[in-house]
Amino acid sequence: MEKKKAGTILWHDLTVPNATAVSDFYQQVIGWEKTELSLGDYSDYIMQTKEDPDATTVGICHAKGPNAHIPPHWLAHVAVDNLDQSLERTQALGGKVMGDKRKMEEHGWYCLIQDPAGAYLMLWEQV
Repeated sequence: MEKKKAGTILWHDLTVPNATAVSDFYQQVIGWEKTELSLGDYSDYIMQTKEDPDATTVGICHAKGPNAHIPPHWLAHVAVDNLDQSLERTQALGGKVMGDKRKMEEHGWYCLIQDPAGAYLMLWEQV
């Protein structure tokens, strides 16, 4: 993935109990192409437009593993320059860091935050 400027929305994920059925739904309703992303015991899905498969994608994810507690919702993922610094600022400004930061292969580090109003956002430091 090409590194984006801080503040850029990178993509959106939808976490649901049955990602297979919901990805089929969006494939039929919107026309997205569906690609499986193996996570070992199960697969989540990358959804892309037919006309431009290199365009920003969305993910449709099972509410399993580290996502088991997440209720169904669309979650924006946003680029930051320095994840540790952004997490410190989140807490200093009345927000919450939701769990530990995690690494996704060669793409970078990410962590879920909750703002002071209770809304969630995934922060990404791309490499």
